[in-house]
Amino acid sequence: MSNSETKAQSLLVPAPQAPPDGSATAPIIEVASPTHQAAAIHSVLTASNRIIETDKWIRGDIQDCRLDTRLFVRLGAKEKKLVNVDFKYSTFESCYMRDCTFDSCDFTGCKFVGTNFSGSTFIGCKFDYSSFERTLISDEILSSGCPSTENLIAKFARTLRLNFQQIGDSEAVNKAMSLELKATGIHLKKAWRSSESYYRKKYSGWKRAEMLTKWIRFRFLDLIWGNGERASRLAVTVLLIMLAMSFIDVGIDKTKSPWLVMSYVRAIRQSPQIFLGVVSPRDYSSWYLTIILFTRLVAFGLFLSIVIKRLNRR
Repeated sequence: MSNSETKAQSLLVPAPQAPPDGSATAPIIEVASPTHQAAAIHSVLTASNRIIETDKWIRGDIQDCRLDTRLFVRLGAKEKKLVNVDFKYSTFESCYMRDCTFDSCDFTGCKFVGTNFSGSTFIGCKFDYSSFERTLISDEILSSGCPSTENLIAKFARTLRLNFQQIGDSEAVNKAMSLELKATGIHLKKAWRSSESYYRKKYSGWKRAEMLTKWIRFRFLDLIWGNGERASRLAVTVLLIMLAMSFIDVGIDKTKSPWLVMSYVRAIRQSPQIFLGVVSPRDYSSWYLTIILFTRLVAFGLFLSIVIKRLNRR
């Protein structure tokens, strides 16, 4: 064990435990000998040497230490400062880390389950490939702990969005969703257009064309209704549709002249009634009225989808 690990271990003390209840230890069940295939797989697997820290309390500040590849169960700390601590590939289960300051810590590949980070701050920490479940943490981490690349930002925002949904923080869910959509759009665009070596090596040939198709679909849905997150974008889309209907109405209605401004004013005033199905002009063909009906149903369906999403987050 290195000096940094020894120093960190000295700061972890056992938490008070309840007296044993005298329950018997579960019997150990031996597994039959593996097959040749299982033996071959087992030969390439090595022990991770994961250290389990159970019911420990951090009694002092920690700096420049390695605490990687560990399972922290009910680890406790309050108002402590951890600087440049390596937590890579560790798991935090039911931990209590309140009002702590994490400065330049590495949480790469970490998993947080049922952990309380209330009042804690993260400064320059690394959260690549980390995941969160039922963890109390401030949404400020979305701006202070984001990874460097767009694809990792999208994954980081997605796991936090699901986490915030589990704890019922609707405002944080909306913030995480906005970040996820922004990062996804940039990633899809770079996947087919960027000349960076990472994207050109990973997305080439048909994969590049596939990413172009995904980006076009993403941008189209974003323009129509903000990918289900912006009711204002859907409202603008409906207004543009009604404006286009006004110009079509001037061309179809024989009582309106395309050379008179008042014809367009009348058509614009009448377009909401036509779009909502209140008025059905006689000059309109059945197929055009069918298109209007279909568009209206789609618009209402998208609007209800946005409303239901918002209500489900509360």
